[in-house]
Amino acid sequence: MNTDSMRKLNLYGYIGGLQYEKSESPLASATIYTANSVGEGLEYRFPAGALGNAKYIKSDFLLEGDLLAVYQLTLQEGETGPAFHMIFGLLNQCQARMRAPLEAVHQNQWRYPREDAWLKPMCGGDKVDLEKVDRLRITLIRKGPNPVKWHMTDLEVWESEPPRLTNPILPAGPLIDEMGQNTLRIWTGKSRSIDEVTRRLKSQLDSSQTKRWPEGFSFWGGWTARRFDATGFFRTHFDGKRWWLVDPDGFAFWSTGMDCVGINVECPIGHIKKAFAWLPDKNSEFAPVYGKGYDDLHQINFLKANLIRAFGPKDYYENWAKISISLLKDMGFNTMGNWSDWKIAKAAGFPYVRPLHFTPKRVRNVFRDMPDVFDPGFEVDAREYAKQLSESAEDQAFIGYFLMNEPTWGFAQLTPAKGMLFNTLDCASRRRLGEWLREKYRTDAAFSDAWGHAASVEEVTHGAWNKPLNDKAESDLEAFSSLMVEKLFKTLSEACREVDPNHLNLGARYYTAPPEWALSGMRFFDVFSMNCYNERVPEDKVKEIVKLLKIPVMIGEWHFGALDVGLPGSGIGRVKDQKSRGDAYRFYVENAAVQSGCIGVHYFTLYDESALGRFDGENWNIGFVDVCNLPYEPLQQAALKSHERIYRVAHKQVPPFLDAPEYLEKLFL
Repeated sequence: MNTDSMRKLNLYGYIGGLQYEKSESPLASATIYTANSVGEGLEYRFPAGALGNAKYIKSDFLLEGDLLAVYQLTLQEGETGPAFHMIFGLLNQCQARMRAPLEAVHQNQWRYPREDAWLKPMCGGDKVDLEKVDRLRITLIRKGPNPVKWHMTDLEVWESEPPRLTNPILPAGPLIDEMGQNTLRIWTGKSRSIDEVTRRLKSQLDSSQTKRWPEGFSFWGGWTARRFDATGFFRTHFDGKRWWLVDPDGFAFWSTGMDCVGINVECPIGHIKKAFAWLPDKNSEFAPVYGKGYDDLHQINFLKANLIRAFGPKDYYENWAKISISLLKDMGFNTMGNWSDWKIAKAAGFPYVRPLHFTPKRVRNVFRDMPDVFDPGFEVDAREYAKQLSESAEDQAFIGYFLMNEPTWGFAQLTPAKGMLFNTLDCASRRRLGEWLREKYRTDAAFSDAWGHAASVEEVTHGAWNKPLNDKAESDLEAFSSLMVEKLFKTLSEACREVDPNHLNLGARYYTAPPEWALSGMRFFDVFSMNCYNERVPEDKVKEIVKLLKIPVMIGEWHFGALDVGLPGSGIGRVKDQKSRGDAYRFYVENAAVQSGCIGVHYFTLYDESALGRFDGENWNIGFVDVCNLPYEPLQQAALKSHERIYRVAHKQVPPFLDAPEYLEKLFL
């Protein structure tokens, strides 16, 4: 290992009430820190320019305890200057190596790959200049109810890529048992043996044929008490008071959906094989449990292993499908949501939605995942993308499709045009930006006067842009970003409509209610979809979207979790326990159904995530079912109660559930 290009940063001081000790640690030369509150951490200061040639920031960590902790690495230009941050989590009782790439300060990438016990590094904040950065902080930003203790080595600056950790220390031994459960925790409902899990699965299969939707539901899960014109496919309808979906037979339909209905409790193996109490032979009957994960490293699926033990390698999938469809009907769900194995819904005649995936071949991205939409090749890529719909274009059970999921340009503080200006030296969209500015300002003198410094429009069309941007420049880039969003969604929507004129365009599943500059370019959808992890769906935002776009709103993701079972994290919403999760479910769903502009909410997800974390590191209690296929009964019963009355709530015949639980401090990545 060449360490000539590595140097250590000197600690400037402690933030808040952080406590430290130099006790013996499994990590050589590590200091042990304890934080009692979020915001506590470490600060480093150095001369501006000290990071000018740096490529990575590195340190090794070891998180004690059995609950997730989330940290923020901050790089800032002076005391009050722009600040970049990278958020990351740590896996408990496993050595983790942070290798934070400093090219991330350009903000052209939102999330970086997980590396074993270093979980879900995500970028945010401002774009910063490394030549001007003179301080760095590592702070704890999310924690459970207990103090957080972690071990940490000196912070190192590398001018080359530091080595990856390949043999991490696991002081508590294996972290996952042979059924996929967390070994660090004991909880009510933890499966005690493989035989117990096998008996449960076989019993679920035996009872799967008796499950039906609640009384008063139509063949498709609509409401037999309210009927409109039938078209043979799902559509939207405004009845003068509220928006509805309408099922193929004409019955009013309000979509209660379940996302991620699939055998999908994977966790990466990576370099942490010692974290597993059992790994099967890849040439055995358990061969299907392995797959390719992040970074071309293998992952394992313990839910699939449990199913194979119960039903064998040939029949496990078909039997899982029967169990899962019956479980959804038994709980009153009428839609199989995004990221699901939609072909089992198609085969069963169960209403479903589909995600589409845009993988352009002719154009590149100009900022994060925003493609070069003014390149002629984009329209060709869009037509190829739309061909995904041909397989379901005639299926009556198919409600509609999402064009994409949470575009990462939407998470940035930079608008797409601003991000493109700083990150892409030459592209068709930058040239179109130049044409647009030329049409607006006519002369370079007028342009320079507006943007506040001597410059030409030609400089905007290509090449490195390092000049500051005043309010007028920001406003222009925001306006052009609206045109980029409009071009993106108009092109994709028209291409999809050519392949499939029968089904609903459900939009882009924006991660929240978008800003107005982005929303104005989204009028090509049939339904506006967004993900909403608040305690309830914000009625003012729904009304605003419906008024502007004149289409209804669907919630594509939401959930609540707790810390009383086997998962280190709660999820984005957190409540006390499984009963409180049920109350949170009822409050969210029924108060969404009352809103005249909302036509459905889809819960994320059917299964808990792996305690070792999924592909990016999320390890949350957000499922209706655990890895051993044991449903959380309080949540299951609460969902059924809401679904049995959801149409009467939506039609305002009965009031919504109002007994909201206590919402606790969130613990998620």
